[in-house]
Amino acid sequence: MGFLSRKQKLQAWTFEASVNSDGVIAWIDAFCKTLTKRTVLVIDHAPFHTSHAVEDKRAEWKARGLELFFLPSYSPQVHILEILWRFMKYAWIEFDAYKGWKYYVEYIEEIIIPYGTKYVINFG
Repeated sequence: MGFLSRKQKLQAWTFEASVNSDGVIAWIDAFCKTLTKRTVLVIDHAPFHTSHAVEDKRAEWKARGLELFFLPSYSPQVHILEILWRFMKYAWIEFDAYKGWKYYVEYIEEIIIPYGTKYVINFG
């Protein structure tokens, strides 16, 4: 799970569980605490983004300076986290990542921690 700006700022969390609305709400609530100006969060139509629980929080988040903007359905080419994930899976992956789950998790963390310095995507 993460938040990524076109200016290479990444806040990401790794965890070994399914994503659900409660987790999304907790992450967005925490993100709202870091806001210093009006912010638009661009998200896709995943069920955990469009749930009633998330919809019920939108007015509160808007009052805190955060608005949600939903991408068109089936548009991973403009979803910058999906673009990052594609780079991780197809351009930056190391062979050792396939040795097992532990190695795969380590590989992901070795990219997201230095992302923006060692690993960069030009979103142009």
